[in-house]
Amino acid sequence: MHSRIANSSAGPIHVVGAGGLGREALDALFALRMKPDDLVLVDDYLCDGEVHGVRVLRPQDVSRGRFVVAVADPSVRRRLAERLQHRGLTATSIVHPRATVAHDAILGSGCIVLANAFVSCGTRLGPHSQVQYNATIGHDSVLQECVTVLPGANIAGNVSLLQDVTVGSNACVLQGLRVGARTFVGAGAVVTKDQPGDRVLVGVPARSHQASVV
Repeated sequence: MHSRIANSSAGPIHVVGAGGLGREALDALFALRMKPDDLVLVDDYLCDGEVHGVRVLRPQDVSRGRFVVAVADPSVRRRLAERLQHRGLTATSIVHPRATVAHDAILGSGCIVLANAFVSCGTRLGPHSQVQYNATIGHDSVLQECVTVLPGANIAGNVSLLQDVTVGSNACVLQGLRVGARTFVGAGAVVTKDQPGDRVLVGVPARSHQASVV
C-alpha cells in the first residue's frame, strides 16, 4: 500500500491548508478509513473552527504528529513544509485508494496522489509532490521535489520534471522530455521539446515565455 499512512500511535495527521485541495486530501483520508478525531487541519485564516468534523488549528499551535501540505503553489508548499518540520513534525504521504500506483513506484515523503490518478512503473515522485485527480504519470518518469501535476494532466514515459514545476489541467508533456525548475505548463498545453527553467509554457505546441518575477 502506497499511502504511507501509519497507525494512530504515530500521532494525528495534519493537513496543512483548509481550502479546496485540503478538503480533497481529507476525502482521501476518509476513504482510507481515517476518523476525524485522528486528523487536524492547519490554516492561518480558518482556525478555531471545524471542516467536516475536523478541527482547524493555527500552525503555531501544532506540536507533534505527521503532516502533509495540501497547497498547490510549490513555493508556498515548500515554505510550509519546512516550517512544520522545524516544529518536529514528520511528513507523510496520502494516496487515495482509487488511485493506481505501480508496485515499484517510489513516493517521497509528503506526496499527495488523488482519486483516479495513475502512477506507472519505475516512477519516482520527490518529496511534497502532488498528482491530482485523473492525472497520469508515465513509466520511468521522475518528478523532483514539490512538483504539481494538476487534474487531467498527462506526463508521458521517461519524463523529468525538475523541482517546483507545475503542469496545468489537461496539459501534456511528451515522452522523454525534461522541464526545468519552476516552469509552469499552462492548462491544455502540449510540451513537445525540452524546456528550460523559470518559463511559462502555453499553447499547442507549447511556446516558452520567461516567467515574471513577482
